[in-house]
Amino acid sequence: MSTLLDFQGATHRYGTDDHGLICAFLFCPGQPPQALDSLAQVREQLGALQTEKGGERFVWLHLNLSHAGALAGLQSLVHLSDSFHEAQQQGSRSSRIERDGERLFAVLNDVTFDFDFDVNDVSTLWVSVERHLVVSARRQPLRSVDRLRMAVRRGEPLASGTALLDHLLRDQADELQRIVRQATERVDEIEDALLAGRHSGHEGEVASLRRLMVRLQRLLAPEPSALLRMLSSPPAWVRAEDVQHLRQASEEFALVLRDIAALQERMRVIQDETEARVAQENNRSLYVLTMVTVLALPINLVSGLFGMNVGGVPFSAHPHGFVAMLALIVLLTVLVALTLMRLLRPPR
Repeated sequence: MSTLLDFQGATHRYGTDDHGLICAFLFCPGQPPQALDSLAQVREQLGALQTEKGGERFVWLHLNLSHAGALAGLQSLVHLSDSFHEAQQQGSRSSRIERDGERLFAVLNDVTFDFDFDVNDVSTLWVSVERHLVVSARRQPLRSVDRLRMAVRRGEPLASGTALLDHLLRDQADELQRIVRQATERVDEIEDALLAGRHSGHEGEVASLRRLMVRLQRLLAPEPSALLRMLSSPPAWVRAEDVQHLRQASEEFALVLRDIAALQERMRVIQDETEARVAQENNRSLYVLTMVTVLALPINLVSGLFGMNVGGVPFSAHPHGFVAMLALIVLLTVLVALTLMRLLRPPR
């Protein structure tokens, strides 16, 4: 259980403008979530929960770390593990859920609220789960945790802190599935254009989508080893049904990751096909240029020989010299063209 500390100088109301706290809720079995509207209520409920030896009541605090005084205010209110603070200094890392003593500690990567299919629109959410307290913190607005917050505001009950974590994972999987669906629709359009012969202009978009899928797969997928270790030996207060729900959430992530892998393979095939068509067009252009150069050889050769300013140039004084040279050039060009056609004709 988190240690309740004295919050010196706290005001009665809080928010992102005052202490970086976005919301706080009290969850009681069989009742809708109760919003805690002041720091005094948060402190009172944490003090009451600290004296409980059992029970399923818990408090969820959601924090905005972009606020300068958020961490100081949180440390004055509750005591968190060193892992929670160390993880914030590491930047974006792969999502993981692990056991930290009698806590569950999670590093979850999620897309930002203004996500626009950019590889940089991914940020981190840190979550600490205990029997009577759940603390989540982020630096940028994130879609999955915001969906969870709106669901709680609508009165959706959650039986425990692990149930809240499970709900967050499922929201994240749904959001990831939505992104994959939109990317798949765009890839379908690009494939149709490619089959119709309109492949130019899509190379950059396909490469950007592929980089995005690789980054999402690397960051959003929970590490299987850490999750399996936690599920095999959870804290004593974690219920068996919550462990089963976390397993199911992990399986849902696995299904989404398989869809991402299949989409990556499709984009790789599109890139290969586009490169092949570009190479084919380049070869055709080079072929045409070569043919023109070869067919121009008689003209360049004859005109070069007869254009030398030396004595003894044939037909220089003949009245029909120009016509004779022109006929000779045409004849040589036709001979060269027939020779090339015979050499390039496919074998029977």
